[in-house]
Amino acid sequence: MFDFYRVAACVPKVFVGDTEYNTDKILEKLSEAYDYDASIIAFPELAVTGYCCQDLFFQDTLMSGVNEALGRIIDSTVDREEVIVVGAPLLLDNRLYNTAFVIMNTRILGISVKTFIPNHSEFYEKRWFASADTLSKSSLSFSELGIELSFDIEDYEIPVGNNIIYDINGKIKFAVEICEDLWAPIAPSNIFALGGAELIVNISASNETIAKREYRKSLVKHQSAALHAEYLYVSAGADESTQDLIFSGHSLLAENGAVINENKDFIATDYLLIADMDLGKIRHDRKVSTTFSDAAYKFRKEISKLTTLFVSDIDLPSSDGEYIIASKKPFIPGTKVKRIKRCNEIFEMQVGGLARRLSLTGSKPVVGVSGGMDSTLTLLVAAQALAKLGREPSDLIAITMPAFGTSDRTYNNSLELIKALGAEPLVINIKDACIQHLKDLGHDLEAKDVTYENTQARERTQVLMDYANKIGGLVVGTGDLSELALGWCTYNGDQMSMYGVNGSIPKTLVRWMIDSVVENDIFPEAKNVLTDILDTPISPELLPPDEEGNISQKTEEKVGPYELHDFFIYYSLRYGYTPTKIFFLAKKAFKDDYSEEEIKKWMTMYYRRLFSQQFKRSCMPDGVKVGSVSMSPRGDLRMPSDASIALWMKEVESL
Repeated sequence: MFDFYRVAACVPKVFVGDTEYNTDKILEKLSEAYDYDASIIAFPELAVTGYCCQDLFFQDTLMSGVNEALGRIIDSTVDREEVIVVGAPLLLDNRLYNTAFVIMNTRILGISVKTFIPNHSEFYEKRWFASADTLSKSSLSFSELGIELSFDIEDYEIPVGNNIIYDINGKIKFAVEICEDLWAPIAPSNIFALGGAELIVNISASNETIAKREYRKSLVKHQSAALHAEYLYVSAGADESTQDLIFSGHSLLAENGAVINENKDFIATDYLLIADMDLGKIRHDRKVSTTFSDAAYKFRKEISKLTTLFVSDIDLPSSDGEYIIASKKPFIPGTKVKRIKRCNEIFEMQVGGLARRLSLTGSKPVVGVSGGMDSTLTLLVAAQALAKLGREPSDLIAITMPAFGTSDRTYNNSLELIKALGAEPLVINIKDACIQHLKDLGHDLEAKDVTYENTQARERTQVLMDYANKIGGLVVGTGDLSELALGWCTYNGDQMSMYGVNGSIPKTLVRWMIDSVVENDIFPEAKNVLTDILDTPISPELLPPDEEGNISQKTEEKVGPYELHDFFIYYSLRYGYTPTKIFFLAKKAFKDDYSEEEIKKWMTMYYRRLFSQQFKRSCMPDGVKVGSVSMSPRGDLRMPSDASIALWMKEVESL
């Protein structure tokens, strides 16, 4: 369903060398994973024997126990459609190999073999195991294994090696690498991914040392990001031998560079880690990445050595997405520490971009200040850019232009903010100019329509542009990503500037950007007014205030909640998801906030405006890109202004 598949990392109890006990525990964990409807279930490296058997690997008794254990595991998969990946030693042509048996519905689909055998520091695996590169054959028959089952089967060939991709009925392609393979300069998973594997399963027995957990985690995250892949990592638990080492049972699933689940205990064993993969993210990014496709071409010789095993007679169950993480605010980190760090980095990028433009042009920044959040953030960026260039705050040209809809609160806040930043506010009242313009058009002044509203927006832009010409300035735009997506801006009005700093920042993030400035005390004199601005309702203030002088025109009442629109923006533009999939995720994320009817209503609004307002984005000014989504026609979104919305609306209407 929606390319969701559930995986399980199983870390069972283990007694080193006791294959009977270990198999009992593996079967217990399998039963638990079945209860969670996991599709792919992975156990640690050498889980059947325990990793630390050392010279016991040479004992025939242990290897006989391995065969009995594998027989019991295969027996347990009758009428099961899940994929099981379990680590066990394999004796082949008088060589021992460290392998992963991939099992599904009473069959061994393949035996993936470890390539890089560590023999340094605390590791001396080469004493027992040979590399996959020394294999003398690429397949073996089931009968050669000597595994006895409780039922009769016809003999069949099993692929064996370090070049196997498993394709389960065209639903998902995955490959297995083992522990040290990940740590190699060029990991097998690199070639697997370029050859089509979307999920890499790494079964491991990685001992714990100081700081190794974070390093291991960074490796997994990086590999999943570089390969545009899912990466399931499962490692041996604390029941392994502690003769010289300690094992921690570290398991995690990384998706395209982000960890979506990880075991919490530092030293752990006897647990199950469940996560839902969203292969839609992987497939989208591989589709749009020319680098990925170029790399596949460059390494075509290595890819040609891969064997893709297609399993057509069993249908891998998909997931209902219960464990899919769908944050209500996908652009915003979940913790305060991460959020402030992210906002600081973005602020520095905005400042850096504007500072460079100001230094090249020798201009003064000209900002129209309304007392709202967007213009506030732009003003803060401009002030900091001047500070970065070593220029005086008086070079900041901040113009506030009250008109028909300006409230006392926003007007006073704009003046106070400008002064707090060390600049002198320039007040240009545009009411008379707008009235004259409307009279020239023969427009009824009582008609509070789009002409009435846009006259003010365009007059403000004209003032800013002409004043910039007068003093050698550069008009810095205030519009944000959400407004661009919805086209919630006046064409050749606030849609236009000479440089934009907020264009790839969604509305939900703008608030936290200002909050981080307050938290970091960057402009201490402005702290109080910034706090009040954050509490002010979002409004274009183009309609007169109410009888009590309060803001009467609230944007979210007109176009819908920005948190919903930012959610739609993220999943439609970052990952190209269908309306149906976005609707599913939105229902999951906002189940306590909006009804299905409300979500559908605002989704309809989003798609209609996304398509109809592209002409405004086609001629948007230069501006710095700071995040994963941008609408610049020179960057992330190249879209015809007259594209048909029919297919998207047909799907939305069917929800």
